[in-house]
Amino acid sequence: MIEELLGAAAGVAAVGLVYVAAAARVVKQYERGVILRLGRLRGSVREPGFTMILPAVDRLHKVNMQIVTMPVPAQEGITRDNVTVRVDAVVYFQVVDAAAAIINVEDYRFAVSQMAQTSLRSIIGKSDLDDLLSNREKLNQGLELMLDSPAIGWGVQIDRVEIKDVSLPESMKRSMARQAEADRERRARVINADAELQASKKLAEAAHQMADAPSALQLRLLQTVMAVAAEKNSTLVLPIPVELLRFLERGAQPPQDHAARAAPEPAAVPEPATVDQPAAVDESAAASEPIAVSEPIAVSEPIAVEESTEPPAEPTADPPAEPPAEPPGQVPLK
Repeated sequence: MIEELLGAAAGVAAVGLVYVAAAARVVKQYERGVILRLGRLRGSVREPGFTMILPAVDRLHKVNMQIVTMPVPAQEGITRDNVTVRVDAVVYFQVVDAAAAIINVEDYRFAVSQMAQTSLRSIIGKSDLDDLLSNREKLNQGLELMLDSPAIGWGVQIDRVEIKDVSLPESMKRSMARQAEADRERRARVINADAELQASKKLAEAAHQMADAPSALQLRLLQTVMAVAAEKNSTLVLPIPVELLRFLERGAQPPQDHAARAAPEPAAVPEPATVDQPAAVDESAAASEPIAVSEPIAVSEPIAVEESTEPPAEPTADPPAEPPAEPPGQVPLK
């Protein structure tokens, strides 16, 4: 009798162990458990840890609550400005309602993937090529709104959407390269023109300064000659500006005027008077009054006096008295 009771207790314990083993479940920290009893949702979502279900009656579905990274395959489409492009993206989402993710949609991962591809193709057709290349942040926000609206009913929250790459045809790449080169060439020409304008203004100011100080032009010319001579050229062609010649001419005028003022004027030599009749000479007057000369004349060169072609006058009976001796430095009068 006792043996039968012990055997029955052992059997019940074994059945209990089998039942517990079949009913025991463990939900991980990043998971949530959804129990369907005979096909119907039973109770609330099971939290992480140890839980029990009814074997052969309940079915436990574990839902991952982590953020899922899902790449979106590259989609080829035509932009609003008729350019064919291939765009790929990546979607970050997580499940916020485990029961809705199990009940409301068959496979929430596949649903999010298909919705992302459809939204990406739609956003390509609504955007320009420049927006795809330079304004990706706005497109990412648009994609996120397009995916988040239906995903809320699936118990899924879209964390963010990023466009990874935009592939362009080779012809479009060459066209964009030519456009960029043309734009850079335009900016380079504008910069050169601006530089020429500023240089012309500075040159005009320099010209006014040189006009006020002509010596600056000569100094600038010498600097130019030194710069050219430093290149060791065999032939040097040096243009001489007219302003330099005028400067040299003005610089040479003061010494000439000073020399002209310092040089004495040549003495005027009176021509011999023609005597028709011999004049009577007063010997006493000639002896008593010497001939007065108003100013001594310095003669650097002998003065050539032309001889008169007329015959000399006949001497008078009484020879004239010799004039008194003239002071030194005076020219004898003839």
